[in-house]
Amino acid sequence: MANQPQKTVYKIVLTGGPCGGKTTGQSRLSTFFENLGWKVFRVPETATVLLSGGVKFADLTPDEAAKFQENLLKTMIQIENTFFELGRSCQRNCLIICDRGAMDASAFISKEKWETIMAANNWNSVELRDNRYNHIVHMVSAANGAEDFYSTEDHACRSEGVELARELDYNAAAAWIGHPYFDVIDNSTDFDKKMNRLIACVCQKIGLDTGDRLNVNSKKRKFLVKMPLVSDSEFPPYQDFDVVHNYLQSDVRKAQVRLRKRGQKGHWSYIHTIRKFHPTNGQSVEVRTQLTHRDYTNMLPQRDDAHLTIYKKRRCFIYNNQYYQLDIYRQPTHPRCRGLVLLETYSAAYDQNMLLESLPKFLSIEKEVTGDPAYSMYNLSLKEDWKTSKKYYTGNDCNGHAKYGPSNIKLNGHSNKINGHGVDKFGHMCENECDEEIELCGKLNGHVSNKVSESRSPGKLNGHHTTNGRHDTQRTNGAGDTSRKMANSQSTHKMDLGSPKIPKVALKI
Repeated sequence: MANQPQKTVYKIVLTGGPCGGKTTGQSRLSTFFENLGWKVFRVPETATVLLSGGVKFADLTPDEAAKFQENLLKTMIQIENTFFELGRSCQRNCLIICDRGAMDASAFISKEKWETIMAANNWNSVELRDNRYNHIVHMVSAANGAEDFYSTEDHACRSEGVELARELDYNAAAAWIGHPYFDVIDNSTDFDKKMNRLIACVCQKIGLDTGDRLNVNSKKRKFLVKMPLVSDSEFPPYQDFDVVHNYLQSDVRKAQVRLRKRGQKGHWSYIHTIRKFHPTNGQSVEVRTQLTHRDYTNMLPQRDDAHLTIYKKRRCFIYNNQYYQLDIYRQPTHPRCRGLVLLETYSAAYDQNMLLESLPKFLSIEKEVTGDPAYSMYNLSLKEDWKTSKKYYTGNDCNGHAKYGPSNIKLNGHSNKINGHGVDKFGHMCENECDEEIELCGKLNGHVSNKVSESRSPGKLNGHHTTNGRHDTQRTNGAGDTSRKMANSQSTHKMDLGSPKIPKVALKI
């Protein structure tokens, strides 16, 4: 027992003004740490619970507002204490994410009334602010630096205009000044990089080495892996999850909507994801909401009959300080997905050979498929023939707008195999689009598509073992040419999607 590493219970507060990314930030933090084997608890926002019951803060007198904040704070502390106790009794490392914290209540009433509340309850700022939480992260409102993306339509309890949102954002930040570990995540980058910076700052405070996984210049990279896989004992420490995806009915030209069930040993988490395409700049933004089992069950009947349910085993692991996610498609599924295994990671490496050399040596990597629509989970789940389907997602046009229509996929002259995988009668293989687990950057810095031509040298591909360790002299797409070498140059046609230039706004306190 004495030699066992000390368990970590890390309590973080996500605060900030309206439309700052707290909800999405919670989801991405949860996914990231769960994949590392941590237990994650998410403390709900107490104010939202109370306000959804019919309370209108604007209708309260100053005295009523002060009493409301006092009772809100008492309720918040009790709810948090429940989760904190669960964290202490948990046998694993534990991250507790609080949607706002105790000091946020001070942002909505006068300093005098706050001091009165503190004295009446024998509270003090050091205990409520400094000693109660390990880390405070302020997510700056989109109203302060990303005004084009500020919206209240997806939040039933939110009605603030831009000016009020800025004021609330300022007050929320001011309430936490003095905490020894206080980070401000502003809008100086696009939203997905903002999420990366959030996770990076939490990992840094905890002391987790993530390599370049969370570098703001990192891009999602996806690789096709050849079956069979090595035995489990050949993998570094990993976490396995069962994952079930269902696409829901929607106007796909405006948004793709899906449900995800993800769990271990019969314990599940549920996520509702809307992938929207910005009408002017074509940027893809994913809005994720944590669901209860009841919500999930109620939404399942909205499944889109044009799509099959996708079943996967997801294996998450770290290799050479790089975080990886291995998706193994399971039955029942479309024949195009049989034997399909995809490896995803984030990397800031621009040199193709350097990137390939860093990949796990115990996996047989066939080729890179980053940005290839033929490996999009949305397309993989389609029941229709890709050649005739009007729902096949073909990528974005020159303006960054999503395009749908029949696929022009080419089989390289082979009628029954693509990359060594059996295909359906339509002759199509498929792609897995970036999923919640590893998608901390929803787009590839303007959708950079880096592809590697397929090649295999006898026995190894840049140090990666061939199937069963044999010297495979046949190319994985069925051709006999073994002499082609991995292309050193990337397909680096960066497409300018007109992403908004978001000015860096200093937070004045």
